[in-house]
Amino acid sequence: MTYLIIDDEPIAHDIIKGYCDLLPNMKLAEQCYDAIEALGYIRNHKVDLIFLDLNMPKLKGFDFLKTLPNPPKVIVTTAYKEYALEGYELNIIDYLLKPFSFERFLKAINKATNLKSDSYQLQPTGNGEEQYIFLYSGKKHVQVKLNDILFVEAAGNYCKVVLNENHILIREKISDVLEMLSPEKFIQVHKSFIVAQANISAVEGNRIQIKDHQIPIGKLYKMKVLDFLKL
Repeated sequence: MTYLIIDDEPIAHDIIKGYCDLLPNMKLAEQCYDAIEALGYIRNHKVDLIFLDLNMPKLKGFDFLKTLPNPPKVIVTTAYKEYALEGYELNIIDYLLKPFSFERFLKAINKATNLKSDSYQLQPTGNGEEQYIFLYSGKKHVQVKLNDILFVEAAGNYCKVVLNENHILIREKISDVLEMLSPEKFIQVHKSFIVAQANISAVEGNRIQIKDHQIPIGKLYKMKVLDFLKL
């Protein structure tokens, strides 16, 4: 994923680039220190993701964003939380309030990686590159391919992510895990379970069969599941 940093503070560039350097498949396209400079770059180059500061000289962040007819994915990075509502109205991916931790940054990247967009950025589909997310488990960040996930099960303060060959335990709420996953590929079928549509082998009554696993369908989720699977 190619990314562009737009921020008038050099230290912000260092933090974002430093975080991105820890992740595979994140490629720096350019570093711009005001929105005017960024406009010139975007006219001639395609990027997948923009890290956008709001309070910049010459042209404010949201004013810059409004000038783009088909903007790439955007993660806002700012010290001003009062602009969050306007940002979501502009369909930004996430809103990071400075200073933000690597873990919070990682959640934003996971959203950007798995959110489908109609904008003009390069897409990983069709060239052999698989979609992935990063999950924090065992004191390290583990790259997990979406196609390897069978289902996710809530387990107290943790979630068990069951994969084709093994499973990993992460300290996340199931609602937060659901946000990380592509809504076109995954669905919550029970208060304690999220399943991958591609790995469902059968649906019988209030049960979903995935390999050797039987996953319950909660009463409140039944209609949503049937609609999702077009049954």
